[in-house]
Amino acid sequence: AMEKSFVSMLLLLVAISCALAKDTGKKDSKDTTAKPKLPQTLSRGWGDQLIWTQTYEEALFRAKHSQKPLMIIHHLEDCPHSQALKKVFAEHKDIQKLAEKFILLNLVYETTDKNLAPDGQYVPRVLFIDPSLTVRADITGRYSNRLYAYEPSDISLLYSNMQKALKLLKTEL
Repeated sequence: AMEKSFVSMLLLLVAISCALAKDTGKKDSKDTTAKPKLPQTLSRGWGDQLIWTQTYEEALFRAKHSQKPLMIIHHLEDCPHSQALKKVFAEHKDIQKLAEKFILLNLVYETTDKNLAPDGQYVPRVLFIDPSLTVRADITGRYSNRLYAYEPSDISLLYSNMQKALKLLKTEL
């Protein structure tokens, strides 16, 4: 038994160092004078005091079992639109308060679930999923070509869509 656990530890270490090596390589090529980053939390800056789930699977499980709606934010760290939306989202007191009523997930990668990209894989995009694990295609932003996209100027629409997701829940369950 000893040997087995030693081997799995070794594999874990190898995996960790590969991930780190990949990471540092990327940074260097871009900008050597980058200021040190704060440790990444699951919030990735969308609301550090909120509770964020780590994976899509965990988020679905929690939504189902807590009977709370799930809000998924797809974004990318080097996308200016994502960054701009994140800033207003994080600074919007009412949104941050309302977000406590949701299961929350922000993703910097696409899942294999095609339902999360009903009209394409663009960022930023925000989707709501109810506890029956149905993507709410009826809760959209204001752009007909990118239904789930929000600009910083659409923050009040996003807020009312969050309210809508919670309201729908009450009327349907």
